[in-house]
Amino acid sequence: MTNIIDIVQSQVISSVKKLEDLDKAIKSSSNITFILTGNLTTTKHYIDQLKKANKITFIHIDFIDGLSNTKSAIQYIAETWKPDGIITTKSNLIKYAKEEGLMTIQRLFLIDRNALKKGIDIAHSCKPDAIEVLPGLMPSIIDELTRLTLLPIIAGGLISNKEEIMSGLQAGALAISSGNPELWNLDL
Repeated sequence: MTNIIDIVQSQVISSVKKLEDLDKAIKSSSNITFILTGNLTTTKHYIDQLKKANKITFIHIDFIDGLSNTKSAIQYIAETWKPDGIITTKSNLIKYAKEEGLMTIQRLFLIDRNALKKGIDIAHSCKPDAIEVLPGLMPSIIDELTRLTLLPIIAGGLISNKEEIMSGLQAGALAISSGNPELWNLDL
């Protein structure tokens, strides 16, 4: 199985939240794209377009309209849509996706210290390929996370400029996900 650290060429990940940004992600220098929009009839087309442009593609399955949180949904995604991986907040879906050979990213919302501790415990038990932490504007927390886990850290959420990206990377994040197309061509 592919190691997520090995696939990161651009440390800025394009995070497509609106269909009109899909073409911008395709043309960007970012080699990894997170799809955070779509439904049962559109998502495969988005994945196919991105793969045709040689983008490594992850779908955030919690945001795809019409999907259920079941093992059979993950099997369908793996066999029919064929993304490189999934993003989810649900640890049981991480397990199912790994069984199907998909890369996995566990998304954690860090609202307080308890959420940080619980998130790390969950990630260590379900063993995703990486953790995406939100909000990403917390260099000291990113630094702390890199000492609490060997899992690669992706920071995202509320990132609005290059300085915030650099701050997250300097704190130890492997990459930064951003929904802002203006940041997708920074060549980091």
